[in-house]
Amino acid sequence: MSASPPSSSPALVDESPPPGGAATPSEPRQRLSSVPPPHAAAKAIGKRPRMSRFRRILLGITALCHLPFVVGLAELARRLGAPSLAAWLSATLAGALGVYLFLGRAEKIADDAPRPFLPTFFFDVPYYVHWSACVFCLVPSLVYLVGEPVVDAIRGAPIGPEPGFFMWTYALGLVVCFYGVTFRRWFFVTRRVEIRVPGLDARLDGYRIVHLSDLHIGALTPPWWGKRWIERANRERADAIAVTGDLVTSGVAFHQAIAELVGGLRARDGVFCAMGNHDYFGEGEPLITFIRARGPKVLRNEGVLVERDGARLYIAAIDDTWTRRANLDQALSERPAGVATVLLAHDPGRCSQIAKRGVQLVLSGHTHGGQIAVPFLARWINASKLAHHFHLGVYEEGDSTLYVHPGLGTTGPPIRLGVAPAVVVLTLRAA
Repeated sequence: MSASPPSSSPALVDESPPPGGAATPSEPRQRLSSVPPPHAAAKAIGKRPRMSRFRRILLGITALCHLPFVVGLAELARRLGAPSLAAWLSATLAGALGVYLFLGRAEKIADDAPRPFLPTFFFDVPYYVHWSACVFCLVPSLVYLVGEPVVDAIRGAPIGPEPGFFMWTYALGLVVCFYGVTFRRWFFVTRRVEIRVPGLDARLDGYRIVHLSDLHIGALTPPWWGKRWIERANRERADAIAVTGDLVTSGVAFHQAIAELVGGLRARDGVFCAMGNHDYFGEGEPLITFIRARGPKVLRNEGVLVERDGARLYIAAIDDTWTRRANLDQALSERPAGVATVLLAHDPGRCSQIAKRGVQLVLSGHTHGGQIAVPFLARWINASKLAHHFHLGVYEEGDSTLYVHPGLGTTGPPIRLGVAPAVVVLTLRAA
C-alpha cells in the first residue's frame, strides 16, 4: 500500500488579490508557509499576566490542601511526645515549606527543560507524592468537618473534630499517591479495540492502526521513558500509526528528543501526527519541522490518501483547536467521494461536528481519561467528566465512531490512578 502526498501541501496558497487589483492567470501567486497565525486570544496563552493569575489560583488551592496535612502532622508529633506548642509550630512550618516548594515546581512545569536525574526522581517525585496526598485529603476532610458535628450531636458527644482523622487520611493518601505517581504512571498496557467502519472497503477489513496520544515528554516523563512506548508500537507491525498530539509538556527544550522518538515509529503505510494544545505551549513550528525531517507526516488541516490493491482510505487531521488553528473544511477539502475517512483531532470536543461531515472514525486524546478515576469504573467515573463530554474509550454518533485515547504521559501532577497509560491497537472492520 502507498500513501499519496498530503492532499493540501504544508504550504497554503494565498488567494487574496494583490494590492492594486485582481490577480490574473499569468500572475504567479505567492505561497505562504505553514498555517495562518492563531487568533489573538490564542497568542495570549502563556503570557505572564494570565499565567501568574493561574499560578496564584494553584497556589491558593495548594495552601488549602495543606491545612489537613498540618493538623495531621501536629497530631502525629503530639502522639510522639512533642509539646502541643512545638507540635503545632513544626507542623505549620512544614506546611508552609510544602506550599513554598510548589512555586518552584509550577515554574518548571510552565517551561519544562531537562533536569538531572537525581534531583528530579529523588526530590520532585517525592514532593508530588506529598502534594497529591494533600489533595487526596481535601474532600474527605471537608466532608468530615461538615458531617462530624451532626454525628456528634446525634450521639450526644462533645462536638469537635478529631485530629487523628486528618493524620490517618494523609497517611492513606501517601500510600495511594505513591502508587499513582510511581508504579501506575510507569506501567502501561496494550489495549486492542475493534471498530466497525461503515464504507470501509472490504479489502481493508482488518486494517490495524496503532494509536498513541499525549506523550507529554518532559523532565518528569523523560525520553528514555517514552522509548518503551515506541518499541511496543513497532512490535505490532501495524498498517499505520496515529499520534494525536500533546507530544510535549511545555516549552521547546525537548523538541529534538521528541522528534527522535516519533521518528523511530514504523508502520507499513506511514506514521501520521496531529498537533495538540501543549505542542504550542512554546513555539510549535520547530517541533513540526524536526518530526517531518525524520519521516512522519504531521498533518495540519490536510490529509493523505492511502491505497492498497485499489482499496483506498483517507487519513486526515485538524490542527489544534485551543489555539484556533483547526480548519475542518480544509482538512476534508480533497477527500475523495465514497472513501472511508480516519480523522485525527487531538481534542474530542468537536466530534459531533465532525460526525456531521460523514467522517467514519475520529481518533482523539487530550483528556487522559481524567488521569484519576475509580478503578474498573474509569469509563463512567473519572476526573475528565467534570470538563468533557467525550472523555475515554469508544463513542458512536450515527455512522461515526470516536475513540478517545487514555494518554501515555501526564500533565499537572504526575499521577495516574484508575486510568492506565496505554498503547492502543485499533482493528478496522468493514461494515
